[in-house]
Amino acid sequence: MSELNDMTQSCDATVLPRQPLRFYQKGTFTVGNRLVSEPERSVQASIDRSNAITCGHRACQGCGEALAARYALDAAMRAAGGQLIAANATGCLEVFTTPYPESSWQLPWIHSLFGNAPAVATGIAAALRAKGRDDIRVVGQGGDGGTVDIGFACLSGMFERDDDVLFICYDNEAYMNTGVQRSGATPPAARTATTQAVGGEPGNTFGQGKSAPLIAMAHEIPYVATATIADLRDLEYKVARAMELHGARYLHVLVTCPLGWGSESHDSIRIARLAKETGLFPVFEAEHGDVTAVSKIRRRLPVEDYLRPQKRFAHLFKPELRSDLIARIQARADRNIERFGLVDA
Repeated sequence: MSELNDMTQSCDATVLPRQPLRFYQKGTFTVGNRLVSEPERSVQASIDRSNAITCGHRACQGCGEALAARYALDAAMRAAGGQLIAANATGCLEVFTTPYPESSWQLPWIHSLFGNAPAVATGIAAALRAKGRDDIRVVGQGGDGGTVDIGFACLSGMFERDDDVLFICYDNEAYMNTGVQRSGATPPAARTATTQAVGGEPGNTFGQGKSAPLIAMAHEIPYVATATIADLRDLEYKVARAMELHGARYLHVLVTCPLGWGSESHDSIRIARLAKETGLFPVFEAEHGDVTAVSKIRRRLPVEDYLRPQKRFAHLFKPELRSDLIARIQARADRNIERFGLVDA
């Protein structure tokens, strides 16, 4: 683990390549597609998009996972020329898109078990290779439970073998589909059904869990990246970049969950943006184990701005302010900022 930390201590702070846009509305990071030239517009602004997830799914209002999956799969379909197969782990994404006998997917899609989506995707890729079909690409996908925890052995094996699969983790930081239980991606101090807000250190215990992106980097696979639903153009870019490569590739996307996080549905994008702007969720790209680009923090904010809108952290502010725990969370954000060079010196 110390080698992994050393590897990421001096990460290159290169800004991700983007076409600069002029923001016409003061105080916001948004710009309407009507003000952007057609080649720069997002997939979702085009009538020619594949619409991989169509109407009829049962996602909650404000679901970050549904939004991320729609953008990611549409970008992958475009990059693959429509020749794409998806393997999907059990979880929220599978449950709300495929209530029997219906499906919201408009591409070849297979439901795997909770823990073997990477292995199933690998099997599909191997079968295509055996048939001499190099024109069809494979994407595996799942939540943090099926990726970071239950499916972790299969995922590591996929990385070790360098199988030609892009695996996407939609990280909402708990087992939301089964009642908001803690996962290996649940942040410290967060309240879940299995980490109650009681005792001297309420919520999830500090020092537990794991960083799947850093572990993926330790396998030195061709491509690893992180993204959030607050920057969908960045998400599309990273999917397209991953599809340009072959071998094992991993994309870890932070997706908000109003139900599990206790946040307002209309705040999903704002909270995801706060995760990046506070440094709690570093956004970067890596190739063959080395960080190649980072998305700089535009306006550095304290972690309190991210914690307060979420009821899963309400116990940090009432009945008394837990400055000690907030300071420990701030220290984690500060370490990310230093490690990845998220703020210009």
